[in-house]
Amino acid sequence: QVRLVESGGGVVPPGGSLKLSCEGFGIRLSEKAVAWYRRAPGKLHRELVAEIPWTGSAHYSDDVKGRFTISRDNTKNIVHLQMTGLGLEDIAAYYCNAHRRWVEPDDDYWGQGTQVTVSS
Repeated sequence: QVRLVESGGGVVPPGGSLKLSCEGFGIRLSEKAVAWYRRAPGKLHRELVAEIPWTGSAHYSDDVKGRFTISRDNTKNIVHLQMTGLGLEDIAAYYCNAHRRWVEPDDDYWGQGTQVTVSS
């Protein structure tokens, strides 16, 4: 059974940092594109924050470029999202997504999410 488990969320003051982790079980993350999405309070849809493709360079939304960094640790089957300079606009539930939708539309897995709150 495939599972993605996110961790690392929490409460930080404005300007603070957090490092989210997405660990894969029953799935080899190194063989997938892995992305982080977030859904802010009151918003209906998730927005793409960052993605690291199966091959090639990572890309980021304009809102987080220069502040967030996505990276792989293939030895631990984990993908991290290092977040710095957090502000109120970053408050959201953050979700990990691993996929190979370009090959097989059903090859698409989601975690349960981890909450990030920014508060003084």
